[in-house]
Amino acid sequence: MLLANGLRKIDIQDLLVFLEIYERQHLGDVAEALNLSASSVSYSLKKLRGALDDELFIATRSGMRPTRKAMAMRPHARSMIELMNACFSEASAFDPCQAPRTFRLCAPEYFELLILPPLLRRLSEAGYPISLEVQRLGREIPVDALVQGELDLALGFGPHQHRAHPGLVSLALLKDDLLCVRAAGSEAVNDLDAFCARRQVFPTPWDSERNMIDGWLQQQGRSRQIAARTNNYLAALQLIPASELLLVLPARVHALLGDARTTTSPLPDLPSFSLEMLWAQPFDQDPANIWLRERILSVCAEQSLL
Repeated sequence: MLLANGLRKIDIQDLLVFLEIYERQHLGDVAEALNLSASSVSYSLKKLRGALDDELFIATRSGMRPTRKAMAMRPHARSMIELMNACFSEASAFDPCQAPRTFRLCAPEYFELLILPPLLRRLSEAGYPISLEVQRLGREIPVDALVQGELDLALGFGPHQHRAHPGLVSLALLKDDLLCVRAAGSEAVNDLDAFCARRQVFPTPWDSERNMIDGWLQQQGRSRQIAARTNNYLAALQLIPASELLLVLPARVHALLGDARTTTSPLPDLPSFSLEMLWAQPFDQDPANIWLRERILSVCAEQSLL
């Protein structure tokens, strides 16, 4: 929407000064009513006159008399102030009980397994008419969808697992370690050479041909052998018993899905990682977005204590 150059100089305080002058007719009374200095009131009036190319108020013995343009402008100025107050009222709080609301998220399977169940349980116990629509995380964080409001939040991995973007805000929610999972009774993996020598299962809990292990191995000048790729952690875990295959699994996921036919060992060189929450700068102070972030943060804080 285009705005006349003169109007760009006007702010809300100037409109309030205009309306008060119209009502009170004396600048001293306006300054007292708005808790402003006399010079501030005079400056606002000067800005209005310059921006609108009209005197607006003519000084008389009985007070400031509005011009025809000021009389025509008054209802519009009042409407603008009322709209601003309405916007503030709507933005000042979010009531999850007021009406059904669907939040849209983009997240990996890690979030769906560990955070989504207790989050939904809390929302249900509170009786909130809130729905969560979770899309599968792709190779990159969906920046455009977040900025345009098509998605409320994105969940991804860190540190530095996804490309940074200046239009997004991020927050690390919890940390986790990676475990090397193998069949019970199979040969242990004690170093990076043994790790790279064994064929492995690659779970793809988000859409990517690589994950944090491959990026880290590349930094070491190494690579691994992939025997199979699966769509999720559980399917990958089912391939490990009665085989010589390895599976790298987040410790929290293994605690949830662990199979008695498998055993784990920490490989000291494997990097740890974090689950990160991301949202767009324009929605940083949005009450509904803040409310959802607080609910997720609370669940993650509880998970960190487990």
